[in-house]
Amino acid sequence: MKKILLSLLLVGMALEAHAQSSVTLYGRLDEALEYMSGVPTNPSSSGAAQSSTHRFRLVGGNWQGSFWGIKGVEDLGSGNRVLFKLESGFNIATGQGSPSGIFNRWAEVGVSNDSYGTLMMGRQLFIANDVWDFDPFGQSFWASATLVRGRNWPFSSNNISYQSPKIGGFDFAGQYSFSNATNFNGNGTTPQGREAGAHITYTSALFQVRGMYDEIRSAANGGFDNPFTASREYSAMVNVFLGQFKIQGAYQAIRTSGGAATAGVAPTSLDHEWGGVTWQTTPAAALIAAVYHVNANKGAGNATMYTIGGSYNLSKRTMLNMQIATTQNSKSANFALNANDAGTTVSSDNPLPGHSQSGVYLGIQHLF
Repeated sequence: MKKILLSLLLVGMALEAHAQSSVTLYGRLDEALEYMSGVPTNPSSSGAAQSSTHRFRLVGGNWQGSFWGIKGVEDLGSGNRVLFKLESGFNIATGQGSPSGIFNRWAEVGVSNDSYGTLMMGRQLFIANDVWDFDPFGQSFWASATLVRGRNWPFSSNNISYQSPKIGGFDFAGQYSFSNATNFNGNGTTPQGREAGAHITYTSALFQVRGMYDEIRSAANGGFDNPFTASREYSAMVNVFLGQFKIQGAYQAIRTSGGAATAGVAPTSLDHEWGGVTWQTTPAAALIAAVYHVNANKGAGNATMYTIGGSYNLSKRTMLNMQIATTQNSKSANFALNANDAGTTVSSDNPLPGHSQSGVYLGIQHLF
């Protein structure tokens, strides 16, 4: 009888432990067929682009990217939890993972309290990515990262981050990233300079507003010398909820310390704004239209991207999506549809200066 009671006690303890802890495997598969015009070319297939062509291709991740991950939580009781997340991006079109490492997106562990918020440490999406929920296309490949050449969607290592609970409609988030160099801001001995940022958000039933500041310092010298890679960013964003319609807009001022610049390649400041609307026509279908614009100083010109698209949910986990977009450049600008690095070579994939680049893709996304 004692053995039976002991066995039942052990089983009960195991079930209780299982109920208090969980580990989840999750992911997203995102694939699309794409057509693009205004693609740079050169008869020698190298060097500076001399003309334009078009292409069809199968692309992984146009809508929001593919990844898989493992996340877990241990309930410590009294509203306290230990959390972790490991997440890896990959290209579903080729099956290749990221050269940045197996858990290139997230590798973090931390603690959470219902009253005091969540503190995490490790590798994370940089806080500048928090524009995504104010972007009509949710940071798809052709959206808010395009005209700032990826400035607002980088990853960041050596992080400590904090997310507050919501109090009276307000919440706060902050992130600090060590350079891990002997120089506090970075001195070229480590892959990353010091990075930091914070935002405050107010949410109501009718609208949501967010103000954000973030900075990325050069890994080479710890300064702000390139608006696309090492700069300060000031953002003001708004969502308005009107039944089936959601109206979204943002303004970003991106600033450096005013270093040397080459016209059309490295301006010292950017003014970036966008606006758009999502119409949830049915619970399963949405139509989206948006305009994104950037103005760069030092003769680097300006560009405007016009785009429409939408999505249709076949189920809770599977979605069809499409997007049509064109980037129109001023005479000295050569911004692309994708968030390419600055440059005029064929390998940069940027259109010829003053030329447009247009495209359309049809895709499918599955969550697991």
